[in-house]
Amino acid sequence: MSLSLYRRHRQECKGGHPHNSRTSEYEERKKGWRRCECPIFASGTLKRRFKRHNTGQWEFEAARAVAAAFERTGSWTASIHQAAPKPEEPERARITVEDATEAFLAKCKNRNIASNTLAKYRTFTNQLEAYCRDRGCVCIDQLTVTDMDRFYASWKDGIRAKAKKLERLKALIKFCVKREWIAKDITDDLQAPEGASITVPKAPFTDEELERLCAACDKTGPQLKQGPGYRTWGGEDVKDFIYLSIYTGLRISDVATFDLPKRLKGNDVFLRMHKTKRPLFTWIPDWLVERLQARQRVHGSMIFAAGVTRNAKQLCDIWRNKRLKKVFELAGPWETPPHPHKFRHTFVRILLEKGVPVPDVAELIGDSEQILRKHYAAWIPGRQDRLSRILKEAFADRSKDKVVSIR
Repeated sequence: MSLSLYRRHRQECKGGHPHNSRTSEYEERKKGWRRCECPIFASGTLKRRFKRHNTGQWEFEAARAVAAAFERTGSWTASIHQAAPKPEEPERARITVEDATEAFLAKCKNRNIASNTLAKYRTFTNQLEAYCRDRGCVCIDQLTVTDMDRFYASWKDGIRAKAKKLERLKALIKFCVKREWIAKDITDDLQAPEGASITVPKAPFTDEELERLCAACDKTGPQLKQGPGYRTWGGEDVKDFIYLSIYTGLRISDVATFDLPKRLKGNDVFLRMHKTKRPLFTWIPDWLVERLQARQRVHGSMIFAAGVTRNAKQLCDIWRNKRLKKVFELAGPWETPPHPHKFRHTFVRILLEKGVPVPDVAELIGDSEQILRKHYAAWIPGRQDRLSRILKEAFADRSKDKVVSIR
């Protein structure tokens, strides 16, 4: 509310106005008004305090400037040259951990990342929410550097999986800092485990190991589960699963949810959409097409569906933890632990050993040439011959001195 101005006349008023009488600027504009130099007062409420205060001015224009300074600063002692106080910033609403992780996942979805990668982000955020519940943290700004150390130490993953999860944690915290939900980056000093950056060559199945797997499938008779939704399965089912994995390089989730009419066109199996927005296919032989079509006549379009479920995660768990696991155990012992993703590595190994160019193999599995050479260098033909030739040429002009002992 603005302050009111009025003139309060003194006893010795030069205009002869009554002592302690009050007049306004409007009255003094009337014709015949006798001017005087009596002080002008401001009255009103500042910071919930009502007061009548002498502005020290006798002209209304100057008094208005003083009153404006009172209102601007909220103080009765302000001068017209005093700067206005900075307005108090409204208090920001605090964001809960659940809201922060939900917004972070929404950002990941907007990037249109693969569903498998998004599932890893969701698993990580679920773990963070569970940790916050155990620690009693409701809002995201309650997390501290110590909480990050404890959360990081609670992970039971391998060094490479731990390093990947740490990248997700850092991305989440930076996401919150940028939106000012957290004051600072509380993961700044967290580092990946030692050895996480060391490249480990892929270990595909050898031809001898593939023969052992086929022999183990032949030993696996019909496995019957009681109850609705279960299907009888045996070694031939696992053999079909392995054949399709090796001949296409598809991941276990794609094979477990393989829809034959949608993905098989003649001898071509649809892999994915290429970066040129055109479909990318791989070829399979006639005998494998016949086996897959025979499965369709028995099991329907989803030839590897394990009962009534169509959930990708449940299907992957059934094939990984029950059917393939049983065959792996029968085909053992193993130098390195077998797992379904090795079939994809075997697909790459076979192509490289047959002399398929590296760019074509990289295109089929959806990786870059650099990544392919980094992980599958041992199976690229001519690699060691090329390196040996480079070394021979480099040392061809060196002198052939006798070997001498060094004291």
